[in-house]
Amino acid sequence: MSLVPVCGPEGPIRVTAASTAPRPAAVRAVLFDFSGTLFQIGTYEDRIRAALADPVDDATMDRLLNGLEANLSHPDVIEAQRARDVSSKAHRHAFTTWYASVPELAPCAEALYEQLRAPEQWLPYADTASTLARLTQSGLPLGVVSDVGWDLRATFAHHGLDRFISAWVHSYEHNTEKPDPFLFRYACRELGADPSGTLMVGDHPAKDGGAVGAGLRSYVLPAGAAPGSLRGLDAVLRLAGLASA
Repeated sequence: MSLVPVCGPEGPIRVTAASTAPRPAAVRAVLFDFSGTLFQIGTYEDRIRAALADPVDDATMDRLLNGLEANLSHPDVIEAQRARDVSSKAHRHAFTTWYASVPELAPCAEALYEQLRAPEQWLPYADTASTLARLTQSGLPLGVVSDVGWDLRATFAHHGLDRFISAWVHSYEHNTEKPDPFLFRYACRELGADPSGTLMVGDHPAKDGGAVGAGLRSYVLPAGAAPGSLRGLDAVLRLAGLASA
């Protein structure tokens, strides 16, 4: 008799002790995404005003932002996003192509991209530092797994948060992107952690949630948090078996 239960569309037809899922292993290590998870860059409005030589009134700004939004579906912009994070060159090309798709922003496309690389442009969420500190104090090793085109250590160091991170996995250094299982498994090896006891935290269901395919568990945060706001990272503490206070 097979030990694997026969399942209907909603679940097992017969539930027995043999088909009861085992209790998950305790969380022994945590991996984090970067943008939208621990940090968020300043608003596009502020970045555009800083990059343009002349002042921008509200009506013009609204038009520029509308252009960026609309051009996300432009064929040239879509094509530039393919394999965006596999190299520094591809990453720069993807973003500058998008910025330059709005004619008024084309002259400052490179300046807007350099803002991405500037540590001072990024803001940790209000609960980032406390969450990283609590996890570290509890003995859990932490890593960063990010689809990105540059080294993130300087950004974390600028905000005094690099001391919490023991493994850095940047997609551009490995010529691949999440959800490639290699990136998650590489991070686990760097931490000396078993994937089954490692939690991946991010904000992208397909990319960060893809850690499950590498044998990890995953927690995906809702998108859209404002820069510097509370991100809801207290949920990570609960998943790790720690009180949020």
